[in-house]
Amino acid sequence: MTTPARNVADLVRGAAHRGPKHVALVDVTSGLSLTWSEIDALADAEAHRLVAAGVEPGDRVLVRLPTGPAFAVAVFGALRAGAVLVPVGPNHPEAETRRALADSGARLVVDAGHPPADAPGEPFETRGGGEDLAVLAYTSGTSGVPRGAMLTHRALLANITQCATLRPAPVTAGDRVLLALPLFHVYGLGPGLFQVAGAGATAVLLERFDADSALTAIAEHRVTTVVGVPPMYQAILAEPVERLRTDLATVRLFTSGAAPLSPGLLVELWQAVGLPVFEGYGLTETGPVLTTTLGGAPKPGSVGRPLPGVDVRLVDSDGRPIGEDDENGTGLVAARGDNLFSGYWPDGVDGPDADGWFRTGDVGYLDGEGDLHLVDRAGDLIIVNGFNVYPHEVERVLCQLDGVVEAAAVGVRDERTGETVKAVLVPAEGVTLTEDAVKEHCATRLAKFKVPTVVEFATALPHSPTGKLARSRLRLPLG
Repeated sequence: MTTPARNVADLVRGAAHRGPKHVALVDVTSGLSLTWSEIDALADAEAHRLVAAGVEPGDRVLVRLPTGPAFAVAVFGALRAGAVLVPVGPNHPEAETRRALADSGARLVVDAGHPPADAPGEPFETRGGGEDLAVLAYTSGTSGVPRGAMLTHRALLANITQCATLRPAPVTAGDRVLLALPLFHVYGLGPGLFQVAGAGATAVLLERFDADSALTAIAEHRVTTVVGVPPMYQAILAEPVERLRTDLATVRLFTSGAAPLSPGLLVELWQAVGLPVFEGYGLTETGPVLTTTLGGAPKPGSVGRPLPGVDVRLVDSDGRPIGEDDENGTGLVAARGDNLFSGYWPDGVDGPDADGWFRTGDVGYLDGEGDLHLVDRAGDLIIVNGFNVYPHEVERVLCQLDGVVEAAAVGVRDERTGETVKAVLVPAEGVTLTEDAVKEHCATRLAKFKVPTVVEFATALPHSPTGKLARSRLRLPLG
């Protein structure tokens, strides 16, 4: 009987024990394939290398590598050595990387210039686990300066177990999982790499996503599960339906997270290939998954129900639970579970309260069947003359306008009303839209205080690496 994992790197040891010759990683770019026993041996070698370089348990190791086998080796080697992983995007601005380096006090950097071990090493006895800090993940910082969320081995392993109990299971040993996500992000790291290791499955790694390469990889490597984000599915849908039905023939499961999946996109893909997209919801601070539609039928607009072992409730701004008799039933989403973080670096501030509850900052409501629907981020709420305006409501109306590819609504300062609604739209190629036409369209569908008073047009909207709209970049003072 396999001993339960205490260190996230134990997942690799377990996979190597159960299926040493089972392919663990396939790197589409280089064509390199590695088995679980090979990954295990390379992680041992990397752990030895880090210890020889002076890394002590609890020391932070910053890893700045693209999605690929080297990233996996660096991650599992650092965790096995008892170090704290600080994952940073390989294309992050230098200023952001320097800030993460300084804030975390990282002892060592693993990047293209200082790569991980590439030859198997002697066995290494794993150091640390349980309540020890495993990952220091810097949040996207869309509403301020990025903060390091402290995730223990316990929290990350709990989320892997919680997800694994779902049916249908998100990943099984027989799955070949396409990971075209940035693995430095907690979504690619947890539901992606760690979940694959926990199941002893095979990850098909694609360094950069584009629909053509992804479909080719899915067909060539007979991918069965796709872990994606909404922009990926949007791009896939732009390909001919005949190709989709051929190249996606082996896929049994589509999952999506990190950003809201539009109801229309879910329906379109379902109609095109006969498979739904199961949507999940979570945050860096929650290890990351809280809810999912897996285990039930996908419901457009819903992010499903809490994972086994996770509690979710709605609260007011003072943290008091909102009851079913509340007038509108909308409140802040609060969560409790073993998968939650331990607060923000370095002293654990702003973590779960004394009863284990953490307010996510998202606003939502529960429907009659107990499924969660997200309305907006609390920090994205626009208050016009004391009235609440949820950006997603405005954005849905904007996207109903013919010729609009994407739209965003943000609040900007207004001397008269405190805030006012600003809309930024991306028109389709060849389409001409006017400010007046946009306002008139909204005026017939929204209350007066929700109608944008400022309208701008752009060729594209800013997004995070996982496809989340970066609203803060659109909040510029009125000229």
